[in-house]
Amino acid sequence: MAAFGSRLATVALSATLIAGAARADDWPQWLGPQRDAVWRETGIVKSFPAEGLPKRWRVEVGGGYAGPAVAQGRVYLMDRILAPTNSLPASGFAKAKLQGQERVLCVNEADGKLLWVRAYDCPYDVMYPAGPRVTPAVGGGKVYTLGTMGDLYCLDAATGAVLWSHDFKSDYGIEPPVWGFSGHPLIDGSRMICLARGAGTTAVAFDKNTGKEVWRALSAKEPGYAPPMIFEAGGKRQLIIWHPEAINSLNPETGEVYWSEPFTAKQGMSISTPRRDGDQLFFTCFYNGSIMLKLDESKPAASVVWRRSGKNEQNTDALHSVMSTPVLENGYIYGVCSYGQLRALRADNGDRVWETLAATVDGKEARWGNAFIVKNGDRYFLCNEKGDLIIAELNPAGYHEISRTHLLEPTNIAAGRPLVWSHPAFADRCVFARNDKELICVSLADTGSAK
Repeated sequence: MAAFGSRLATVALSATLIAGAARADDWPQWLGPQRDAVWRETGIVKSFPAEGLPKRWRVEVGGGYAGPAVAQGRVYLMDRILAPTNSLPASGFAKAKLQGQERVLCVNEADGKLLWVRAYDCPYDVMYPAGPRVTPAVGGGKVYTLGTMGDLYCLDAATGAVLWSHDFKSDYGIEPPVWGFSGHPLIDGSRMICLARGAGTTAVAFDKNTGKEVWRALSAKEPGYAPPMIFEAGGKRQLIIWHPEAINSLNPETGEVYWSEPFTAKQGMSISTPRRDGDQLFFTCFYNGSIMLKLDESKPAASVVWRRSGKNEQNTDALHSVMSTPVLENGYIYGVCSYGQLRALRADNGDRVWETLAATVDGKEARWGNAFIVKNGDRYFLCNEKGDLIIAELNPAGYHEISRTHLLEPTNIAAGRPLVWSHPAFADRCVFARNDKELICVSLADTGSAK
C-alpha cells in the first residue's frame, strides 16, 4: 500500500511538473508580469515564415495608443469612439475639443469573442487625440484603467461592472497634461499608484479594493508621463516617480520621500520607463538626454554617475528617447533615440557604441521614430511604428536582424506619416497588438515545441 501511495505521489508530482512547464505566462500590465519588458515563455519561433504569420483572430476596435493586457484567458484594451459629427485633426499638435466615448473592452483570449464593453462619455481637449494611452492593470479579479482625461476606473474583470472610480480633474482641481494622462498605473500590495497632478498630488495611492485615497505626494508643474516603478535597493522598496522636474524615490506604503535628484524634461516629456540593472538606474528623455544614477547599497539614496545631452533633440548625445523603453544590462544600454536611431551605449559613461535605422524607419531619420523592445531569452522582439515585428540580437558588436514579419497596418497619421504607437503584449506564446482599427492575436509558438 505504501508503495502504491508512493507511485501515486510520483505521478501527481510529474503531472504538476508537466503542467508547470506548459503553463503560459500572462501580460497583466505595462511591460509584462514583472514590469520589465521581459517575455519569459519558451517554445517561441526562431524565425518567421516567408508567407507571414496567420492571425488567430482579429477584433474591430476604435482609436488609441493604449496597449493590451492579457490575464486569466482574457484580453483587456482601452479605445475611443468619436462622436459621429467629430473627426480627428490632420496634425497631432492641433488641439481640438472632440466629443466621444472612451471604452474598456474585454475579449476572450482563445477566440477573440467580445465578452463585455464598459463605455463612458469623455470629451477630449488634448493633443494627439486618437484615444487612451494607458495599458490596463489586472490583478485580484479587477482591472484598473486610466483614461486620457483622468478617469480612473476599477472594474470587475469578469463582468466589467464598476467597483469604484475617480475623476482626477474634479478630485484634484486640475487639467490634463497636454498629451493626456499616460502614466501606467501600478498595483502594489493593497495599493493602486497613479500619476495625477497638482500641489501635493503628483503621485497618489489608492486602496485598490475601495478606491479610498491612502496617500498623496510631490508637487510639480506637470506630472509627466513616465510610469511609476518599484525597485528594491539600499534595504528598502523604493517607488520611483519621475516627473519633469526631478527623479524621486518614495516609500510606496506611505508616500514619504526618500530622495530627489533634479532632472529636467522639457515640455513635460518625462515619458520613458526608468530602467534598473544592479545599482544602476537609467533615465532618458527627448529634449534633455540621459542621466545614470547609482543606487546606494546601504540606504535609500542615489548619486549621479553621468548625465549627457546634445545640442538639441536632433543633434543628440548618448540617448534621447521619446516613448521607447530602453534595455539596460551587462554594462550596455540599447534604446531608440529621438529620430529613430536604435543605439547601443556604454552604461558606465554613455559613450555611443553603434547605431542603426534598420529596425525603426528603414534608413531615413524620422522625428519620434520608434520601436518597442521586449527581451525573450537571448533575443529581442522589436515592434516598430510601421507595424513590423522583428526578431533580432542586440549586443555590443551590433544589431543583427534574424527575421521580420508585418503584423499591422500603420493607421495613425497624427505625426505626419502612417504609424503604430501602441506597445504589444506577449502572452500564451502569442503577440497581441493593435492599431486604430483592430486588435489582433498572432501565434508565435514554435510548432516543433510542446505547448
